Amino acid sequence: MLRRVGVAVLLAMIALGLAPAVARADDVRDSQGQVLRTLGLSDAWRTSEGLGVTVAVLDSGVDPGHRDLAGSVTVGKDFTEGSNPPGVEPLRLHGTYMASLIAGHGHGLGGGDGVIGVAPKAKVLSVRVILEDEEPGFRKFNTAARYENVVARGIRYAVDRGADVINMSISKELATKEERAAIRYAISKGVVLVAAAGNEGAKKPDSTGFAPYSYPAAFPGVVSVAAADGGLRRASFSNRNPSVLVAAPGVDILGAGPGDEYWVGRGTSQATALVSGVAALIKAKYPKMSPALVAQALAVGATRRPKGGYDTGTGFGIVNAPRALAAATKIFRHTLTAKGRATYDPARPLGRAVRPVQVIHRDQHKISLYGGVAVAAGIGAVVSLVALAVFVSRTRSANRFAEPVRAPVSTH
Repeated sequence: MLRRVGVAVLLAMIALGLAPAVARADDVRDSQGQVLRTLGLSDAWRTSEGLGVTVAVLDSGVDPGHRDLAGSVTVGKDFTEGSNPPGVEPLRLHGTYMASLIAGHGHGLGGGDGVIGVAPKAKVLSVRVILEDEEPGFRKFNTAARYENVVARGIRYAVDRGADVINMSISKELATKEERAAIRYAISKGVVLVAAAGNEGAKKPDSTGFAPYSYPAAFPGVVSVAAADGGLRRASFSNRNPSVLVAAPGVDILGAGPGDEYWVGRGTSQATALVSGVAALIKAKYPKMSPALVAQALAVGATRRPKGGYDTGTGFGIVNAPRALAAATKIFRHTLTAKGRATYDPARPLGRAVRPVQVIHRDQHKISLYGGVAVAAGIGAVVSLVALAVFVSRTRSANRFAEPVRAPVSTH
């Protein structure tokens, strides 16, 4: 859900009430004002700007030459290779857009123009695991078995190349055991995973009363992000189900596109990128903080908490960067990671290989015969004990009335 904008288009949007009013010369930066205020970034940046953190963007690819991302992007592996016809260049629209929301640093004097991301000093590792809908290889990519586990391979690739946070503004209906194992592997290495809850929330709820679960967001250990509208309520399209941890703005979000363009869009993808940026701020401040504790800080620091503390639409509330950092300060020394020889290897699939059940055939005739012998022996033992008890009782009765015997007296 994207649309391209230039300054003229942005001004037209303002006139129609579709964008905030422009007060400065930089229309792009000013249009980000509401999101920046909602996340509390001016306060958060006094504590952390994401320096030293790498965020892997598992997406359609990132344009490393965009002026708001120049110098911050490392182009990693393309796991979709072969799906497009030879010579066709990736569009890299969705991935560039997400990367700019995470780590855009702007351009011009003091970086005051263009898109500013949540963690402007973080680095981006681009890992291509999806195609844009408009790319010619889109259908082939989504039907060929060879691409089924590109997300799992992308996660492992990002972890092995030093990612601290992995942003997955992607979703799919079905999970695979390879993805589950890759996520456990990432968590075991201290990597925070953030994923989109999905955009099917406007559809009729399923038999559970909720929107469908989307993967990888619904995997345990992944921060599942919903989208909030301008009033910071659940956006109508955002999935609502118990996988949702937190929400972030996801309607009319402006970001960068390839070739120094700017786009406006909506979705849980955009909300996910913003939350990944906050996670990067936390990891920059506390590099050794475990993924579980980062998720806890995000949840504890949320604002607009639902009645009762949680609901399936916005989770624990709207992510707030300075509050999340403050929560992290209180818990970063704690650990929720098991250690020792008995610790299960997260890289291996859960469960053990099922061995054939050994069937033992027993001789029922012998069982009956031996059982009868055992019963007879038991009865005999009981009779013997009763007889012995009677004999002892009679002996004691006879001795009770016998004359006492005087002991011989010694004169020594």
